[in-house]
Amino acid sequence: MNTRPILDSDTGPFVLSASFNADSSSFSAALESGFRIFSSSSCDQRVAREVGGGIGCAEMLGTTQYIALVGGGKQPKFPQNKVCPEDPAWHFVDDTDILYEVQIWNDLTQEVATSLEFKTPVQRVRISHTHLIVVLLNKVGIYKMKMPPEKVADYETVNNPFGLCELGKNIVAFPGRTVGQVKLFDLTTSNVSIIPAHESPLRALAISKNGDLVATASEQGTIIRLWSFPSCTKLAELRRGVDPAAIFSLAFSPAGSILAVTSDKSTLHIFDLSAATQGTVSENDPKRHKWGILSKVPLLPRQFSDTYSTASAKFELGDEPPTWGPHGKSATLNAGIPGVPGGRPTKGLLGWLDDTTILIIGAGQDARWDRFIIGVDESGRQVFSDHQWKRYID
Repeated sequence: MNTRPILDSDTGPFVLSASFNADSSSFSAALESGFRIFSSSSCDQRVAREVGGGIGCAEMLGTTQYIALVGGGKQPKFPQNKVCPEDPAWHFVDDTDILYEVQIWNDLTQEVATSLEFKTPVQRVRISHTHLIVVLLNKVGIYKMKMPPEKVADYETVNNPFGLCELGKNIVAFPGRTVGQVKLFDLTTSNVSIIPAHESPLRALAISKNGDLVATASEQGTIIRLWSFPSCTKLAELRRGVDPAAIFSLAFSPAGSILAVTSDKSTLHIFDLSAATQGTVSENDPKRHKWGILSKVPLLPRQFSDTYSTASAKFELGDEPPTWGPHGKSATLNAGIPGVPGGRPTKGLLGWLDDTTILIIGAGQDARWDRFIIGVDESGRQVFSDHQWKRYID
């Protein structure tokens, strides 16, 4: 039973994907007919654009009027692949010479400022004031943000259907050519670093605001690893749980002291990183540890002594048509909505308004905005002190 305070209960059209801008002050929603932009703090709509076709993803350039658009859905605005030819509702483009496009939209003039074309479908786009990153299934292209964009480098990757790529202030993180490997490209020096992060395929990545921390999760979804940059040394291992899960999102707080994690278990976790970032060893307090005194018993499996989240809370994934099935766990195989990262509506996307306010955005038929406030209890332990939510599409 859902007993949380609801701000609004209106339902609306199907949202294909959602994305935060760089500082999470705004978020975009890509729809079958265009896109919309909302204030993250209030969830108020700021912009609504009908463009005459489906948008698979819309990535905002900070708070400017520029938005990177990729066509998607059943009737894509810009060319994309058709995944479900047996469904007559999908727009079929039977042309082996088709090019897949990234359009840079100028919302001030309501026109496309420039575009890039590719021979394979676009999985995701990342954009900043200095750089544009285009993610294909097996390649990542790095461009300087100019009109038109200027290519800096191309890197081959393992299959990357979720379009995993994080663009920080000075670095870009994306899968390498080997399963579980993270490649880091320094935008100031063009140096490349490699982290052998996991043995199974990557499922989620995050970069801290200062660019000195990188978090990774694999499709196994039980362990999140914390790495330093530029040394690429492992700082900590954080246990989400014992059973496998699809990690939806990882996000550092602005100060880099807390890591938030969401998964298909409909759970939000937060981890206190103060010990790891200060170079000290965290000694689990048996009174606070998940397994109590068992965490100090030698020779037991590591699950009993691992570092678990400081606090956790439930959030709603939102109701979806039964035909969509569960959100895909595999980071190597994908079949779903063309032009949409992961092929399914965005779920559990994390953003931070400040060091105590976490946002979770979901897309789909039941597109939701959740806001959690972190407080401290009488013992000094971090807890969730407030939660509100809203359906943001009418």
